[in-house]
Amino acid sequence: MSNETKTKLKSVVPFLVLIAIAIAALFAVPEAAFDPASVVDPVTKAPTYTYNSGDIAWMLVSCAFVFLMTPALAFFYGGMVGRKNVLSTMIKSTVAAGIVSVLWILVQFSLCFGQDLGGLGFIGDPRTYFMFKGVMSGEPWSLAATIPLPLFSFFQLMFAIITPGLVVGAVAERIRFSSYTLFIVLFAILVYAPLAHMAWHPEGMMFKWGVLDFAGGTVVHISAGCAALAGALVLKPRKASLALPTGPANIPYVLIGTGLLWFGWFGFNAGSAVGSGSLAVYAFATTNTAAAAAGLSWMFFDVIRGKKPSVLGFSIGAVVGLVAITPAAGFVGVPQSIFIGTIAAMVSNIVAELLKHKTGLDDPLDVFACHGVGGMMGMLLTGVFGSKTVNSLVLDGQFMIQLKGMAVAVGYSFVVSFIIFKFINFILPMRVTAEEEEEGLDASQHDEKYVQGTLLVKNGTLVEEKPAY
Repeated sequence: MSNETKTKLKSVVPFLVLIAIAIAALFAVPEAAFDPASVVDPVTKAPTYTYNSGDIAWMLVSCAFVFLMTPALAFFYGGMVGRKNVLSTMIKSTVAAGIVSVLWILVQFSLCFGQDLGGLGFIGDPRTYFMFKGVMSGEPWSLAATIPLPLFSFFQLMFAIITPGLVVGAVAERIRFSSYTLFIVLFAILVYAPLAHMAWHPEGMMFKWGVLDFAGGTVVHISAGCAALAGALVLKPRKASLALPTGPANIPYVLIGTGLLWFGWFGFNAGSAVGSGSLAVYAFATTNTAAAAAGLSWMFFDVIRGKKPSVLGFSIGAVVGLVAITPAAGFVGVPQSIFIGTIAAMVSNIVAELLKHKTGLDDPLDVFACHGVGGMMGMLLTGVFGSKTVNSLVLDGQFMIQLKGMAVAVGYSFVVSFIIFKFINFILPMRVTAEEEEEGLDASQHDEKYVQGTLLVKNGTLVEEKPAY
C-alpha cells in the first residue's frame, strides 16, 4: 500500500467515527427537562430541590465567558508563534471545541462526574450519562443544587474544551494536525477525566483528602502544563533555524487574546462558585487582583534584569496570575491574591528562562513554566493562605494536603501524557517532515496562509502589495 493511500485512509477514519456517532445518536430518546417540583419530601410535600433563577442566569453567562477563552487562547498563542505557523497554532486550540463537545456528550461527562467506578475515587462509570442519558431529566448535581444538571454539565464542558488547547503552545510549529486531534481525544479520556473525577467528584480520591481546587489548578493547568512538558520531550526541539528568535507574528493578537482571556476568566473562577452569591463576588475580586499584580510583576522583573517593559511581558504575566489564582480564588483573601500573583509571575519567569537557556527543552510558548508551574504555585499557596473566614472548606494542615494532591496531579498527568505522546508517535508519526516544517504548518498542514503585509493605495487604486513573507 502506497504512502498516499495510507494517508487517505487515515484521513477517512475520523470522519467515519463521527458519522457512526451521529447515527447512534438517532436512537437516543429525547428527555423532558427535570422538574424539581415533581420531587417532593414525603412528609412536608415540599420540593426537594429549588432552582434559583439568579444562579441559573449567572451560570449561563459564565458558560459563555469560559467558552470565549478558547478562541481567546487561539489569538494569544497565534500571535506569539512565527508567521508561517499562526493559523495552524490557532486551529489546534480551537478544534478542541468540536472534538471535546462531542466526546463530552458521548462519554466524557460520565467519566468525570458519573457514579464512582469501583469505589476507588479514580474515575466515573462511563454508563452513568452515556450519550447524555438522564442528564436533561436528571436531578441537580449535589454540589450545585440550585441549577439544572445540564447547565452544570455544560459549564464543566467549557473547562474540558480549553485544557487540551493549552498544550498546543509547547508543541507548536512541528506537530501534525491529525496527530494532535488524536491527542485531544486520548488526553480528554485518560488524563482530564480521571483528574476531574478525583478532584471535583464527592467520591473522588483527592476530594475526600480535602484537596482544594476551586476552579482547576490541578484539573486544568497542572494537567495541561505537565502534558506540555511531556509533548516537548517527545517531539524534541524544532529545527535550529526555526528555533532562533524571530519575533512574534502579531503582538496585537497577543494583547487581544490576553484581554479576552482575562474577561473569560471571571466566568472561569467566579462561575466556579456555582451560583451568584457572595462567594462568586469573592472569586471575581481575587481573580482580577492576582492578574493585575502578576502582569506588573513579570514586566518589572524583566526591567530589573535589563530588558525593556513590553506588551508581551505584561500579557504573559497577567495570564500566569490568572492561572495561579484559579485554585485559590474562593479560598483566599483579596489582599493575599496580590502576593499570589506577584510571586507566581516571578517564579514562572525564572523557570521559563532556565528551561529556555539552560536545557535542551523546546517549549516555544513556555506552557510548562506558565501553566504547569503557575498551577503548582497556586495549589501550594492555596494551602498557605486559604482562610476559613473566606470558605469553611479550608482545613487545618491544608498545605500538606495541597502538596499531596499536587504531587498526584503532576505525576499522573506527566506520566500518562508521555505515554499518550509515545503511543501516537508509534502509530501515527507526530512530527512533520523537515520540508513541511521549513515551509510552515499553515501551508503544509492546512494549505492556508496568514499574511500580514502593507497595502499601498493611490487615488483609491491598489498599486502595490508587500506581504509579510
